[in-house]
Amino acid sequence: MIDSNRRTVLASGVAAAAASAVPQVFAQAQPAGAVPGLPAGAKVGFYEKGNVRIRYAEIGSGFPLLATPGGGLNSCMAVWARAVINIPEEFKSDFRVITMDQRNATGGESTGPVPSDDPWSAFADDQLGVMDHLGIDKFVFFGNCIGGPFAMKLMERAPQRVAAAILSQPVGHNPAKPDYMYDAGKTVWARELRERRSDVSMETIEKYLHNLYRVRPDFVYSVSRDFAKSCQTSMLVLPDDVDAHPLVTSIDVASLCPNAEVTVFPWKEVPELKARTINRARTFLKRHQTA
Repeated sequence: MIDSNRRTVLASGVAAAAASAVPQVFAQAQPAGAVPGLPAGAKVGFYEKGNVRIRYAEIGSGFPLLATPGGGLNSCMAVWARAVINIPEEFKSDFRVITMDQRNATGGESTGPVPSDDPWSAFADDQLGVMDHLGIDKFVFFGNCIGGPFAMKLMERAPQRVAAAILSQPVGHNPAKPDYMYDAGKTVWARELRERRSDVSMETIEKYLHNLYRVRPDFVYSVSRDFAKSCQTSMLVLPDDVDAHPLVTSIDVASLCPNAEVTVFPWKEVPELKARTINRARTFLKRHQTA
């Protein structure tokens, strides 16, 4: 027989163990305008691992959609307010939308070391870490601008978790301006980071930018063409043609990846065509969501 005191102690221990096994997720709903770029009611919280702290937000219900805003290395949630498609606003009635400030983005609240050795994998670690923190295994993905390289790295790192991905206006190597992304990172992002983080040396920043954009100066930077040819994940490409988002990148992704589709181009300028493109993106993601 177990006496009542021992039974109480055992029960308390079991309850504590169960609680520790469940991710402790604390997020607070925000009023309109509290976080620029996000709809009212978005729940904002933080994911922390070691010396990395990532601010994220979620809104809506349904199958999880991880959406990363554009802005290059300044990819943060405020950018949604001026994006061609504001995904949290546009898709909040269709999906459980999760978005985030990328690590060390100006205008965001995510911080951490500058991971100069393997920067694309560090972004993937942060993104997958947020999803783990929220208890989400499988999800669809929408990546705008730098979200194109993010998408390809996630599909390489965790193909079983990414049900489908949209690459909207993807960043990639521009043969006409081969150092465009490196130079933009050094003159804009690096200068702003140094104002906030005097502890980060220019030597570290230059190595970081080199490993982002010069180690694989081709295609989408984050993965190889060989990987693209082998990638079985379904994806939809929304092309663009500016210095940071050259049309050749979208064409390469659509040509190399066996399960890639591509929309018409251009699609942003004519309101009716833009609306049809957004609806195609919504339909694409819904078609590939899984229980």
